[in-house]
Amino acid sequence: MSTIAIAVHGGAGTISKEQMTPERESAYRAALEHALRRGHEVLKEGGAAIDAVEAAVRVLEDSPLFNAGRGSVFNADGQHEMDASLMNGADLRAGAVAGVQNVKNPIGLARRVMDHSEHVLISGMGAFEFAHKHKVELEDDQYFHDDFRYQQWKEVAGTDVVQLDHSDKERKFGTVGAVALDMNGHLAAATSTGGMTNKKWQRVGDSPIIGAGTYANDATCAVSCTGHGESFIRAVAAHDVHALVAYKGLSLAEAVRVVVHDKLPPLDGDGGLIAIDREGSIVLDFNCPGMYRGHVGGDGVFHTAIFR
Repeated sequence: MSTIAIAVHGGAGTISKEQMTPERESAYRAALEHALRRGHEVLKEGGAAIDAVEAAVRVLEDSPLFNAGRGSVFNADGQHEMDASLMNGADLRAGAVAGVQNVKNPIGLARRVMDHSEHVLISGMGAFEFAHKHKVELEDDQYFHDDFRYQQWKEVAGTDVVQLDHSDKERKFGTVGAVALDMNGHLAAATSTGGMTNKKWQRVGDSPIIGAGTYANDATCAVSCTGHGESFIRAVAAHDVHALVAYKGLSLAEAVRVVVHDKLPPLDGDGGLIAIDREGSIVLDFNCPGMYRGHVGGDGVFHTAIFR
């Protein structure tokens, strides 16, 4: 029997300590721990890693604190377009959705794509029709409205400025994600996001792209990324961590270090990632001032953090 472990993230970026009040920090940490506990409960009861990461990400999507699900940012049309993906390390099955609207939990829709279609990635109105067909829970626009996100958008609405979920005072990438190892030694990863504030042309980042923002393989590791999506796509960041472990024999910590600190910065790849390997080693690393994160390993102790 394998050890169980799970890690979550709620985004990374230039998170200002000056802007982080004790009340706000406490709220973020509580939300991260809630997600961890929900996923850990699944693992503790002998559940599959894929169920644990979906459960953890659902909690983060339901929180308005993070740029995913309920807290998603506004696009150029003042609407919400959400992306999500998940991958099962045991058989390399994966599901993903891009540019979906009014879906309460995009990660749940991605799971339906994996389990009930022959596709990996579906998008836009097609994904919305698929959601209807599979009776996925929907919400009206008001459910996704958050005053903080709305003010972020109003500052740049009508311009060509695209923001990575940040104001001038606080730059953060609010993608959420989870990685897990279950009792049977299986790995899984999941990622969900609302994308960029004021994004146009149905822009899609790395989160729903298998190998870029999400990757899991029982032979090596599970990875979920957060940061400047275009850079993570060009670096094929999540898969690259796997490849460095599989083909170069690097430890998980070294593979993550190479990707986060050597390969991403030349591509303006601000951000970070969380990863877990088949031994239960957990790595949470980032190349910017902060990343909302948490983990619990074989010792059962819950950890949350924001800054270094």
